[in-house]
Amino acid sequence: MVAFTDVMCGWSTLAFHRFYQAREAAGLEDQLTLDPQLFLLEDVNRMALNTKIIEGEKPVVGALAEELGFKPWQRDPSEYPVTSLPANEAVHAAKEQSARAAEQLDMALRLGFWRDSRCISMRHEILDIATDCDRVDVDRLREALDTGRARAAMMRTYLDCREDVQGSPHFFLPDGSSSHNPGITMRQVGQPGAGFLVVDEDDPEVYAQLVRRAVRQ
Repeated sequence: MVAFTDVMCGWSTLAFHRFYQAREAAGLEDQLTLDPQLFLLEDVNRMALNTKIIEGEKPVVGALAEELGFKPWQRDPSEYPVTSLPANEAVHAAKEQSARAAEQLDMALRLGFWRDSRCISMRHEILDIATDCDRVDVDRLREALDTGRARAAMMRTYLDCREDVQGSPHFFLPDGSSSHNPGITMRQVGQPGAGFLVVDEDDPEVYAQLVRRAVRQ
């Protein structure tokens, strides 16, 4: 199942976590994988990723899945990642190895930022995180990043599809249907970075339905 997403999107991190939980509960881990495709928020919003917006989202998203352990940024502000492009490219490079390798690295990078305050804009941080992923061949990943061979296809799909994507995450199912940020209804009070988000509805059970729809013939 295809999901358009950005590694530094908290809502898609929550969504992927819930998807994996629902897939495991349904016993479909051998039949269903996620194919993350890029929806580059820094390009869509035409601004560097920054503490003003992202840090304000952390307690809102983190409260919906406390087990993920989201934390406010713990390092010096100068170390905050301003781009997610290298991390997203690494996930796409991992697809050369397997869908499972891409899934594992994707979540590890997300938690590296949202939980562990790691600057995943940096090549060495990405590779260090990958060393803890047993499905990822780090040498192959390093070579793919250094040659840049995953980026062209990743950017081509993003540029071709971004007008059809409502935001991160947006799931596209084999039956032709799609779902943007499943189960969540929210609103922004005030301006982003100055106001706050309010979650009016949160229904994690939609992921059980999403998983069943994804494997239905």
